Amino acid sequence: MHIAIVGNIGAGKTTLATKLAQHFKWDLYLEAVDNNPYLKDFYEDMERWAFHLQVFFLNSRFNQVQQIQANSKSVIQDRTIYEDAHIFAKNLHQSGLMSTRDYENYYALFQSMISMVKAPDLMIYLKADLPKLIGQIEKRNRDYESSISINYLRNLNEHYNTWMSNYDLGKLLVIDVNNMDFVANPEDLGTIIEKIQGELFGLF
Repeated sequence: MHIAIVGNIGAGKTTLATKLAQHFKWDLYLEAVDNNPYLKDFYEDMERWAFHLQVFFLNSRFNQVQQIQANSKSVIQDRTIYEDAHIFAKNLHQSGLMSTRDYENYYALFQSMISMVKAPDLMIYLKADLPKLIGQIEKRNRDYESSISINYLRNLNEHYNTWMSNYDLGKLLVIDVNNMDFVANPEDLGTIIEKIQGELFGLF
């Protein structure tokens, strides 16, 4: 099975994916953040580096999903190829940070790739409001994230809510994490695990 976690920056995707991989003994596929050569430059000058960053993410995510589809084990993935196009690139274009020419070029590339991609068996959306996201981002204290604006996060959240409300590629589990702390509270993690087991039970 292929399980994927989606959600805004700071929602807790990587942490939850790691914990679920340990609990269910799933193979873990994380997002290529630390080895992304464009990320720091992008947060300093979004308009200059938007297209380059998105193409790097799209390529790395496509390679990852190819590996997932070839894997005979159950896997959990931190962020999906769909978010690259439907959330991040779309937001950059609508915000005037990616030109229409670059966006159309990027989206055509995405369309070519997506024809070879199978949707996850279960998509888990971590829904979080701005105060939660900001608190989590500040807590992890990554240098390149210090310049993220509240407006940028708000726009991303709006795109996520729109995309999730229309998602029809497979099973979807929405988890509101605003009042959860699945790191400090084992009960919160247990609640999430129960919800996931409930969704997956019908997949066998």
